[in-house]
Amino acid sequence: MDYETIEVAISDGIARITLNRPDRLNSFTRAMHAELREALANLGDARVVILTGAGRAFCAGQDLNDRAVAPGEAVDLGETVEESWNPLIRTLAALPQPVIAKVNGVAAGAGANIALACDIVVAASTAKFIQSFSALGLIPDSGGSWHLPRLVGQARALGLALTGEPLEAQRAADWGLIWKCVGGEWLDSEVDSLAEKLAALPPLGLAAIKQIVRTSWSRSLDEELDLQRDEMRRLGFTDDYREGVAAFLEKRPAKFTGR
Repeated sequence: MDYETIEVAISDGIARITLNRPDRLNSFTRAMHAELREALANLGDARVVILTGAGRAFCAGQDLNDRAVAPGEAVDLGETVEESWNPLIRTLAALPQPVIAKVNGVAAGAGANIALACDIVVAASTAKFIQSFSALGLIPDSGGSWHLPRLVGQARALGLALTGEPLEAQRAADWGLIWKCVGGEWLDSEVDSLAEKLAALPPLGLAAIKQIVRTSWSRSLDEELDLQRDEMRRLGFTDDYREGVAAFLEKRPAKFTGR
C-alpha cells in the first residue's frame, strides 16, 4: 500500500516500517496512527519488524498541532490515549513477531515510550531518550510509567520522568533501558544483521519467548514453572524443533517453516 506518513517495505521475512514526517520529527497525527495500525495488521509473511524514523529523529511523540486547540482551550487527552496510543502499545506487545526499534535520533515523550514498548531497542550513539511530559503537567503515557521502573528501577524512572532530562543512548544502554548503543555509522548494519538473525530462527519459538517474558510479571514462580513445562511440551512437538535438532546433528543450516 501507499502511505502518506509512513514507509513500509517487506522482504526476506523482514518488515521495515519508517515513520516519515521528518519535518515534524516524526511526531504522530491521527493519520499516522491509522496508517501504522494498518501496516502492523498486514505484515504478511514477515518474521521480524523494524520500526524507525526518517531524518534526524526517531519520534517526537504527539504532534500538538494535530489537535488544533487554541491556547487555553480544554482537550480530552484521555480520548487521544485511548483511541491511538494505548492500541499501538498493546499491538506492539501482542505481535508474535519480534519488534526492533532502530532509534536513529531523538525519541521524546510518547516517541520514547514507543521505542521502549518494542522488544529490542538499538540506538545510535547520538540518540537521546526524553520523558518530556512533566514540562506540560502530564504523566509518561504510552506505557512509559509501566516500562520505565521495570527496565531501570524506581529511582531512575522517577528521575527521568520528573526532570525530563535527556538520557543519552550510551547511558540508556548502561542502565539497561535499551539493548544496545552503536555508532551512528553502524546502526543500519547492526539492525539489519540482528533482523536477519531473528528472521532465520524458529518463529513459533520466538513468539513464545516474547509472550512468556512479557507476561512473567503476573505469575508466581510456581505458575511460571508450570507454564514453562506446558510451552516446552507444545514446542517440542513442532516441525521446527525436529528440524532444529536434525540440522544440528547433521551439521547443516536449519530451514524453519513456523510449523
